[in-house]
Parts: sequence; C-alpha cells; structure tokens
Amino acid sequence: MYLAMNRFTVPLENANAFEELWLSRESRLQDMDGFVSFHMLKGPVESDSILYASHTVWASEAHFRAWTTSEEFRASHAKAGDTRTLYVGTPQFEGFTSIQAIDAV
Repeated sequence: MYLAMNRFTVPLENANAFEELWLSRESRLQDMDGFVSFHMLKGPVESDSILYASHTVWASEAHFRAWTTSEEFRASHAKAGDTRTLYVGTPQFEGFTSIQAIDAV
C-alpha cells in the first residue's frame, strides 16, 4: 500500500472557498487501477490559517505514479493554477509506503 499526501496551509479567510473547491471538484481517481481511497482532511486551526491534507491510498507506489502521468490526472488538475491564491506557498507532498497494516475485524 502507498499513501500520497499533499498538505495545504490555508488562510482563515480562504477556508470556505478552499473547502468548496474540493467538495465540488470532479474526481477521476475511482477510474484508476490501484486506487483505494481518498480523504480531504481538515487539521488544526492556527491564529491565521488552517492546515488541510489530501490523503490518497493506492495499492502500490507504481499505481500512484501511473496516476500522476495519466490523462485523468491532467484533466482533474487542469485548473489548479487558478486556485493557488487560496493557500500559502505550494502544497507539500509526502509519500509513504506501508510497512504494517492492522485492519478492523
């Protein structure tokens, strides 16, 4: 299993627009081989910003890499440049390979 995460620091005044962007976005993830799940996470609120993280689980890193070079990826990120003013800096990517999994019974 491979987990891909992007963290976004969003100024408080942009939080509603940022959330609406994600909630109304057309996702193409479910069309991809190896896709397991996606979560958009809302994290701690600071005095002037909120931390958000997009959290995607894939069957393997190879499946994730295939997504990043796919037509579906390009289509779903086509307007990403238009929304850069909603968050500070650039999204911070982190990728993780699972070394242990414990599931509910």
